[in-house]
Formats: sequence, C-alpha cells, structure tokens
Amino acid sequence: MARFPFIPREQKFFDFFEVSAQNMVKAAHELRELVYNWENVKQKIDTIAELEHQGDAITHQIIAQLHRTFITPFDREDMCLLARKLDDVTDCIDAAAGAMQIYKVAHPNQKAKDLAKIILQATAEIEKAMPHLRNHSSLKELLPLCVEINRLENAADAVFNIALSELFDDTSDIPYVIKWHEIYNHMERATDKCEDVADVLEGIALKHA
Repeated sequence: MARFPFIPREQKFFDFFEVSAQNMVKAAHELRELVYNWENVKQKIDTIAELEHQGDAITHQIIAQLHRTFITPFDREDMCLLARKLDDVTDCIDAAAGAMQIYKVAHPNQKAKDLAKIILQATAEIEKAMPHLRNHSSLKELLPLCVEINRLENAADAVFNIALSELFDDTSDIPYVIKWHEIYNHMERATDKCEDVADVLEGIALKHA
C-alpha cells in the first residue's frame, strides 16, 4: 500500500491521485498484454487482480485523508468522486480479465484486442492529466485531454457495437455469445468510466481555472 507520511496534507491528495492513475494504467497495460499475447494467462490475470486490490487501497487512503482534512484543494465532493471513478476503471479492467478466466476463453479475438488498446490509450490520457491538478494555473491543460478521452470512449463504443453485431450474426454457439457479450461489456464499461473521470476533471477545471 502506498504511504506518504511526511508530505503536507494538500500535497498528499495529488500524490494519491497520481499513484491511482499509474496503478490504473498498469492494469490497462496488463490487459493489453493479456489479449495480445495469450500466454501465462493466469499470472497476468492474477497481476491485474492484485492491481485492482492496490487501487482499492489507494481509494480508501484518499477517502480517509478527506475525512482528516478540513480544507481541501478542490471541492470535497469532486475529490471523492474522482477517487471512486479512477477506481471504477481498474475494477472494470479486472472484471474483463476475470471473465476471460471464468469462461475459459480459448484465445482473444480482434475486437477484444481493439478494445484493450483503446482502454490503454484512455487511461494513459488520464495519467497525463493528474499532474495538472497540482497547480490552478495548469488546470486549463486538462480540457484537451478530456476531449481526447471522450473521443476514445466514442471509438470504443463503435468497436463495441461492431463486436456485438458480429457476435449475434451467428447465435448457434450460445455459450460463446454469452461469455463474449459479458467480456465486451466489461471492456466497454472501462472506457465509459474513463469518460466519467474526464467529466470530473473537466468540472474541476471549469470551476477553478
């Protein structure tokens, strides 16, 4: 669990958010590696699960710090929401990887690879955004990053819709349809949650820039 005992309270929040985003990107990278290189599958899925647990721990630290801090750098509600939305992304990545294990996927298909690539790109944009929270004069730099995250979410929606269309073209293998529908849904939700993070960041920028 990441700890920052000697850092001023206001600075701790920024460190926690940056560590949370870094942890999320690591999970996204592991998911991409999983679907592009379908080997050592259990080890990769276990790594993602451990990153999800680390994300939970970081979120709990942020919430606990909020309870101990009288004056916060931004609105308390926005900071709490940002912490939870960052964690949601990692949760969805973990759910997608876990579903692949539960359903004993033989090998990932191209649409899963496309979605994993977009998830990694979106989380990388979020990681880039986090340092801008440290300085109010830098908050406007969040806006183009939010636009890019929204664009990537739209791209993921397009891949998801095509994937579902292809999936239901042939419903002779119902178990295959069911398991891939769930996996796709978890992956698409990860990009939705990235867009939620972008919405919170945009709100902070517009309020405080």
